[in-house]
Amino acid sequence: MEMRASRRERILVIEDDAAMARLLRVLLEGVGYEVRAERSGAVALTEVADTPPDLVILDLGLPDMNGYEVCRQLRQRFNPWSLPILIFTGMDKPVDQLRGFAFGADAYLTKPCDPGELLKTVALLLGHTDAEFSGSPD
Repeated sequence: MEMRASRRERILVIEDDAAMARLLRVLLEGVGYEVRAERSGAVALTEVADTPPDLVILDLGLPDMNGYEVCRQLRQRFNPWSLPILIFTGMDKPVDQLRGFAFGADAYLTKPCDPGELLKTVALLLGHTDAEFSGSPD
């Protein structure tokens, strides 16, 4: 894999599916990101307050609270330019995407997703240019 993060940016994955969280961790750590994963929205919100990440990848279907609410609370605490939020969910209706942006998401991808598309979206949200990233995760 040729993509490499330019520094150890911290990504918080908020995902209740343990297998998906592991997959995201492997993919993102494979290109140099530091990844933490939380299964609970409430725990993730506490962690963000203690140690703000550089990016949040947020699933909408969480066991303890609505992912849109997590997004809203994150956006209240952080301006869009200081904490990018990528909603990564199986909810694929246009209204779901519109709600995600209305609650403060910077990007919205649906599962399943091409790993290269996910990595490119993450890189762009972190302010990397296409020139900094070449190759594919294959």
